[in-house]
Amino acid sequence: MKKLLLILLTTSFLISCKNDGKKTFSVSGEIINNKGKMAYLEEVPVGTMRAVLVDSAKIGSNGSFSFKTETGESSIYNIRIDNGMYPIAAVVNDAASVKLKITMSKENPEYSEKYEVTGSPASQLMQEFTTNFNNKMKVIFDKAGALDSLQKAIAPDSIINETHQAMAKQSAELKEYAQAEMNKSNNVALTMFILGYYQSTANNPGFGLEPLGNDQVNAIIDKAIKDNPDHTGMAQLKQAIAAQTSGAAAQGGGGMWVGKQAPDFTLPDVNGKPLALSSLKGKYVLVDFWASWCKPCRMENPNVVAAFIKFKNKNFTILGVSLDEDRESWLSAIKKDQLSWQHVSDLKQWESMVLPIYQFDGIPYNVLVDPQGKVIAESLRGPALEAKLAEVLN
Repeated sequence: MKKLLLILLTTSFLISCKNDGKKTFSVSGEIINNKGKMAYLEEVPVGTMRAVLVDSAKIGSNGSFSFKTETGESSIYNIRIDNGMYPIAAVVNDAASVKLKITMSKENPEYSEKYEVTGSPASQLMQEFTTNFNNKMKVIFDKAGALDSLQKAIAPDSIINETHQAMAKQSAELKEYAQAEMNKSNNVALTMFILGYYQSTANNPGFGLEPLGNDQVNAIIDKAIKDNPDHTGMAQLKQAIAAQTSGAAAQGGGGMWVGKQAPDFTLPDVNGKPLALSSLKGKYVLVDFWASWCKPCRMENPNVVAAFIKFKNKNFTILGVSLDEDRESWLSAIKKDQLSWQHVSDLKQWESMVLPIYQFDGIPYNVLVDPQGKVIAESLRGPALEAKLAEVLN
């Protein structure tokens, strides 16, 4: 199922959304508590969820900004400021003009506290969904914090079990809420946004949510295609998923690299010196593909750090391979996330030389290589990473 989710949430080289009927699309508004200088508009085509910069604008002294671009099929558009890691707002191109009022956090100027949107019904529904979803997630987080405190205090099992059950009930209700919002959506970009938003959250083991299964995901995509038969991106997405699913079945679900020699590559390290994967031969090596701008990667990093600390003295190391483009962002993320192992990058983002070599569809992605250079596992995340390392290293 992971391969299918990666197609939905990150990128695929098999998909390109095409539409000859281009039209003008404008996004304008104001940013309150703004400390940024430049604003950027990114298109996120349905099917790839891979952001592409389409316009930029200098932010006025009063926080005003204005974008204009050509648009075709139903897509999501992100608004970012300066080098911010996360978008401060998102809209859908179901109207010719969309207006935004974005309020930035005073404590953390990289993040928006809230935003209001007018002119676009689908964008308003998307904003309402994210607000409701995040509020419901906060309740689950609070329960998780309470559960952790109870366990540390060695509370009675009855109280711990009751809290567990309450969390499970809220998680199930959140899943049902996301499914209901997808079912009633009549905009393909909105539907895929909700699907990606839920799956990316549920795919993180620390959040305690159950991802939608392949059958459920396919049913949602089939409905979106039925409701939008002329949307070429959705049709190509369906074909890509079918190809990936059949390919995984042919490989027995083991992944394309398991049992094969890990392809060697050489990239510059943080000091600009060439470093080859083969130079680490003789150790178990987790080749970890990530990027500073990749939210799921950053959310997974604490798990990778914990595994490194636990097993680094057992003939194990990690080689971080970044799909970054900005050197400072890359180095800053390494420091901030405390990734104290070797790192390399050619700073070419999706044009990196490693993509055609390892042929992965999205990040985070990794392969575990044994001392002889053979891949023994791939796509290890959360508890699965630590479990596999314990299996081979203990």
